[in-house]
Amino acid sequence: MTTGSLEWAAATSGNLRNAERLRFLAPILRTTVQYTAGRLRMLLGVRPQCVGTLDLDRLVLPDSQLVADALRECRETLTPSMQNHSLRTFAFGLALADLDGVRLDLENFYVASLLHDIALERPTPNRCFAVVGAERALAIAQRAGANEAKARAIAEGICMHVTPGVGFERGPIGPMLSAGALVDLAGVRLWDLDPAFAHSAEERHPRLAMKRHLTACWAAEARAVPGGRAAFIARYAAFRLFVRLAPFRE
Repeated sequence: MTTGSLEWAAATSGNLRNAERLRFLAPILRTTVQYTAGRLRMLLGVRPQCVGTLDLDRLVLPDSQLVADALRECRETLTPSMQNHSLRTFAFGLALADLDGVRLDLENFYVASLLHDIALERPTPNRCFAVVGAERALAIAQRAGANEAKARAIAEGICMHVTPGVGFERGPIGPMLSAGALVDLAGVRLWDLDPAFAHSAEERHPRLAMKRHLTACWAAEARAVPGGRAAFIARYAAFRLFVRLAPFRE
């Protein structure tokens, strides 16, 4: 089973096996090296020739029952700080997908971005927040009339996104959610985005003490699910430190 897949989630509730913990060390090390090199380039003012960007004023979002239901769930469940993180994750992930040549279904990715942390602020003992969020997203999509393939793609992307080194073997939503969230939380790949675009995303969706709030939520999740991915990342990927060092004011 692929770690983070819906089948894996049903079998494990998001609790890792020893072999998975060992396998995750390599992608964590790669991300650390990538982050260090990228931050150094930013300090030196070295930018790649091609950067990701997005005209947020011209972006036309899907108008569907599924989007309306996902927006309502996001607004009714998450704090304003986490709502804005979800929207910035969407913007950053979409811009990076365009830069990387990754094709995304706009509606699927928007819904997944809105719901990817839907269970993080209220941890469930011994059940990973991404697993619980995936289950809720699947139910929302099904109630909105989405076909099974669409509903599962959204849910599985949410379930996969917190897996270190998540790949494209189960579709593009998981890795691009992860990429967008890592920009917003730690500044990973911020150097690949146009600074004016990144600033406009922050102005449109203010951070609202995101660093403090997110680290508190992550610590609570790690305590509630000590065998889960959040706890592993907190321990072995220095999650709190990376968030604190992120090149954002809050």
